[in-house]
Amino acid sequence: MALTQQIAELRQRIDRLPRFPLGHLPTPLEEAPRFSRKLGGPRLFIKRDDCTGLVFGGNKTRHNEFLLGDALEKETQLFVWGAGVQSNNCRQTAAACARAGIDCHLVLGRGRPANGPDTVQGNLLLDHILGASYEIVDEPVGEDLDRRIDEGAAEFRAAGRRVYAWDRHVVKPLAAVSYVLCLFEIVEQSRAAGIDPSAIYVCSAGSTGAGLALGAKVLDLSTRVKSISPIHWPWDTQADMARIASETAALLDLKTQLERYEIDLSHEHIGAGYGIATPGCLEAIALLARTEAILLDPVYTGKALAGLIADIRAGRFRTDEAIVFVHTGGTPALFAMSDVLAGGIARKRQSPDRGR
Repeated sequence: MALTQQIAELRQRIDRLPRFPLGHLPTPLEEAPRFSRKLGGPRLFIKRDDCTGLVFGGNKTRHNEFLLGDALEKETQLFVWGAGVQSNNCRQTAAACARAGIDCHLVLGRGRPANGPDTVQGNLLLDHILGASYEIVDEPVGEDLDRRIDEGAAEFRAAGRRVYAWDRHVVKPLAAVSYVLCLFEIVEQSRAAGIDPSAIYVCSAGSTGAGLALGAKVLDLSTRVKSISPIHWPWDTQADMARIASETAALLDLKTQLERYEIDLSHEHIGAGYGIATPGCLEAIALLARTEAILLDPVYTGKALAGLIADIRAGRFRTDEAIVFVHTGGTPALFAMSDVLAGGIARKRQSPDRGR
């Protein structure tokens, strides 16, 4: 079957799912020639999912098209969601709920006891402006925070609200569907640009990378999907992503199954921990900004691009190959981590005779 026809038939399967339009799609695929020259090749193309719209954009805008579609079909009155205080997920979910006219309550984990009032900056400031109600708790992102979210959802349900809350068996596959569609966009845009990418790099330890991997397998592409993890989960992340991909396939009535070994995942660029900027991350942020005027964030995309830079420097790609980097957004974190960035990225200085 021709690739174009295969993509069209798969889109028809996806169109059967409820969906609430949110994103500016398809997002651009832009070449980064000055960045590539700085590294001595290969050609780099950036899939601009930071341009999905919806309050600074990002990958969760795609996810939320399917989550909100499911929620509206279930006549949801309230989303109860949660993650870290500076969560891009929560910011985009609050925005999606505002667009759909659904109330949103966020349970945000700071990961430590309070040391004075929390600074309303970055993503938290946007949550506030968007009108989401929120509570900030000491728990870190993980099972303890999930428990607090479940408890909050149960309280709202007991009060008679129709609540849409975290259920990994519902949320993860629906979110991954959106990145099967993103993979189709990359294929079509790559063809239009006259390239056949050797690899797709993305920051993911869940649905985004799982959806890309599933799309590549269903289309039988030779392109490798490389996920750079920003976090150490307390489970086998590769096995979990393979499971998400397989559940997504089942949701689309496909027989495709992914095994653990088919998920190409690296934990090598997390550094000291989740949300802690690494030297490689800071270098990547500065290099892309100063060559292409594209901003990355220090939690996710900066670390993912650091992984790609490390692979390029290790000689894993020829100079004539093409690589796609999926920019999943996260730029509001730049403002919340301004001290780290200002101190960790060298300021470019001009010589005294500038302008002469």
